Parts: sequence; C-alpha cells; structure tokens
Amino acid sequence: MVKIRRYVDVEASGIGEKIKQARKASGRSVEVLAGAAGISRTYWHDVEAERIRDALPENTLRRIEQVLDVDFGVKFDD
Repeated sequence: MVKIRRYVDVEASGIGEKIKQARKASGRSVEVLAGAAGISRTYWHDVEAERIRDALPENTLRRIEQVLDVDFGVKFDD
C-alpha cells in the first residue's frame, strides 16, 4: 500500500484581523486562548499579524475557531 498526500492552500484575506477581533470580543487573554488552542502566545500573535512563514495549518485554524467559538468561513473545494 502506498499513501498519497495532497496539500491544498486557500487564500483567507484578513483572517488575522478577524482572529484579533474575535479574541478581543471574547474578553480572554492571548495566553489563555493560545494555551487552549495548543499553540504558543508568540505563534498566536504571528497568526494575528499574518506573519506566518508558509501557510497556517488547517488544524491550527480549526482549533483557534473552536476556542473562540467562531467559524471564519475558510472552506476547501473538495
């Protein structure tokens, strides 16, 4: 058996600002939210500032959405 992997990138304009607004609306600190999402505070700030080197992994985005209790509407075409 051979595994085949497919990577798909989608553009999500303004996602960092949306995350920042949702964080502020939640009233919780970056430390609390990042910890709940399983990422560092520094990485959370990098996501908000859209300073991600390559691409934000989908599972990280989904964890951020989960801790903020929002859906940013990022969809893949499959």
